Amino acid sequence: MSAETLVQLLYLVSTALFILSLRWMSDPETARKGVFSGVAAMLLAVAGTLAGVAATGGTHYWWILGAFVLGSAIGYPLALVPLTAVPQRTALSHAFGGLAAGLVGTAKYFLYYGQRNAEALAPFIVVALVAEILLGFLTFTGSLLAAGKLQEVAWIPQRPVTYPFQNLVNLLLFAVALGLGVALVLNPLAAWGPLAFGLIVLLSLAFGVLLIIPIGGADMPTVISILNSYAGLSAVAMGFVLNNKLLITAGALDGSSGLILSIIMCKAMNRSFTNVLFGAFGQAQQKAEGGEEKVYKADTTESAAQIMEQASLVVIVPGYGMAVAQAQHKVRELYDLLKKRGITVKFAIHPVAGRMPGHMNVLLAEAEIPYDDLVEMDEINGDMPQADVALIIGANDVVNPAARTDKTSPIYGMPIIDADKARTVYAIKRSKNPGFAGIDNELYFLDKTFMLFGDAKAVVGDLARKLAGEGGH
Repeated sequence: MSAETLVQLLYLVSTALFILSLRWMSDPETARKGVFSGVAAMLLAVAGTLAGVAATGGTHYWWILGAFVLGSAIGYPLALVPLTAVPQRTALSHAFGGLAAGLVGTAKYFLYYGQRNAEALAPFIVVALVAEILLGFLTFTGSLLAAGKLQEVAWIPQRPVTYPFQNLVNLLLFAVALGLGVALVLNPLAAWGPLAFGLIVLLSLAFGVLLIIPIGGADMPTVISILNSYAGLSAVAMGFVLNNKLLITAGALDGSSGLILSIIMCKAMNRSFTNVLFGAFGQAQQKAEGGEEKVYKADTTESAAQIMEQASLVVIVPGYGMAVAQAQHKVRELYDLLKKRGITVKFAIHPVAGRMPGHMNVLLAEAEIPYDDLVEMDEINGDMPQADVALIIGANDVVNPAARTDKTSPIYGMPIIDADKARTVYAIKRSKNPGFAGIDNELYFLDKTFMLFGDAKAVVGDLARKLAGEGGH
């Protein structure tokens, strides 16, 4: 077997493992196998690349091994972050992927330009180069900003930042970058080529920031998926530049899966891509002058425990507040106590609850809550009128009835969990501040709703203690 055949065989097996990885990760029961499959695919990809370098008599495989060690040294501590920080870590991964693609594209252009290699800078390759650096560098800065918003870095605003003619300015910058790209395709070895290339890089970096600043925290799950798609597409372009079939196929898998996930989440919010990217969703809404001040009804955990003890069906609606407080293990304690009393407990999972796709599923799985008790929004809504208690833990916009009734609301039309149809509602909330959509939650002012203010971990822990105490009486 020739060295080239071995390399292509390794790439083929790697591609198959990447596909299986995606397939297995779509099911909780096979998700762990999917992760190992993805790791094995990447190891084979690196092994194939090293084999190819060695077979051609190259000596730069030490650079590849060095990069592999450096990447592992950075990746290992990133893998140890708490589950609440996984969305930020995911955004950082996209940033690294975009930066890698952008740097490879930059290096290739200047290498070929320095060699005056017109054949290597054929029109198709230059188109791929321009696409690679555009998508790569905007993914880099956009993902860093998204990670900062998710981490709630003090100097990065959480609400959308808008200014006059914002979308027009963004489109003009993008048009200038595309225009420079077209000029490079037509004349890649021109004296002004490096300058034009450098300007495209700078515009791409700026565009990544400008694309994310008008997007609020509520849309970060969708934004992360879109950035994932951009990173995959930049890898596809890099594959064409390097003539690497594995990069093309793996990038296409990454890009298409990110795009499909973004479409699913946009449907879950009844929003379009353009509205997510350019709608400045999440700006704080001004209260109507002279409007009646709405009053919350606060209650105690003791009273809530007594109500829950008498329930037949309790539906728990987790949200970002549960993630921030890392309350999932206390939720498991509460779940066990209720089940011991013969009470049916279900978890209502909204597709965009939290800060990344599947955020609530991951947290509850960590607490080893049976997956059968995690019910998707469409399925659980039919049971909500029979629920004696709906316990909302840090969820806000995804249970706001204004989405069904108020045509002036920014969330109007978004499918929600029908928590307001339960007989009694308890809502655990850190403060009286609105959710990421910037509006009051009508659910919290209903006669049947009672507020339990405080840190979700502390409040759920107190609820569990009260239930345990009452069980001993």
